[in-house]
Amino acid sequence: MERHHKEVTIYDIAKKLNISAATVSRGLKDRAGTNKETKKRILEAAAEMGYQSNAMASNLRNKRSNIIGVIIPRLNSVFMAQVIAGIESEVSSANYTLIISQSQENMKSEENSAMAMFSNRVDGLLVSVAHDTKDTSHFDNFVKRGTPVILFDRVYEDKRYPVIHIDNFKAGYDVTTHLIKQGCKRIAHVTGELQNVFADRFNGYKKALADHNIAYDEKLVFVNGVIAVDGAKAAEEILALKTLPDGVFAANDSAAVACMQVLKKRGVNIPQDIAFAGFNNDPLCCIIEPNLTTIDYDGYEMGQVAARLLLDFMNNKESFSSDNVVLGHELIVRESSQR
Repeated sequence: MERHHKEVTIYDIAKKLNISAATVSRGLKDRAGTNKETKKRILEAAAEMGYQSNAMASNLRNKRSNIIGVIIPRLNSVFMAQVIAGIESEVSSANYTLIISQSQENMKSEENSAMAMFSNRVDGLLVSVAHDTKDTSHFDNFVKRGTPVILFDRVYEDKRYPVIHIDNFKAGYDVTTHLIKQGCKRIAHVTGELQNVFADRFNGYKKALADHNIAYDEKLVFVNGVIAVDGAKAAEEILALKTLPDGVFAANDSAAVACMQVLKKRGVNIPQDIAFAGFNNDPLCCIIEPNLTTIDYDGYEMGQVAARLLLDFMNNKESFSSDNVVLGHELIVRESSQR
């Protein structure tokens, strides 16, 4: 039968060494005034007995957990991996640990993650919202507790939270203008729910059409989502149209690549029949043939900026304000759109 060992406390160490629990506590915390030899005996006994400090209890006393929460839409995104690396580079040097959770592009799951982060008493929260997130009420408790929340990349308009993002309207405008300059007159748009950043990219697309005297056609906008299956679904819907588009701007590279693959299998030539452009500069862009035109922006830099801002707010709570940080983007033109 398996034996369950009771957790070792400072009182057990004190009993073993025949000293007071207060002395053990001071020795473990490396407080000044503890005899060097005694401290050595305390640490050796603690290691031998398998003592673990109760971080949770200590956190409750100090009102600090030294944990930063991060909620992102998907872990299998190269862009998000770069963002996390940027965050990690800043917070680890400040002695913080990250807890990372993914919403799987689902608001309900995002709410559950936020509840778990709140229960774990994170000192700060960084969030990139799911494509279907319609409000930010699930972060209200953080505001009430004075825990800073910063939204990055996929942001939501809420004056209470600082945001770090690119100019998605301008990026959408740039991509669409490029396709028009390549001779496209009937451009389809594949995207997620038209809110937050996807609304901005869509509005940039619409403005570019208007500025070039091309009539907007709602039948050419496919609102399914931004993962691969959504792109494949959009391809089937495109093929069902009476007149095929001559260009496609997808609000995400995963959707763009999946859409291209289905169309290619069905005999569509890219870019001759349909020119293509995506968004995010995922490594997929250089694997698919022809290589995909896309919008590039620096995930690592975004992570660093988000983490620095959060650490700043955590250390100077009175300076917490609704900053709006806009980072740069670049259109990377590749074979998928060049005619």
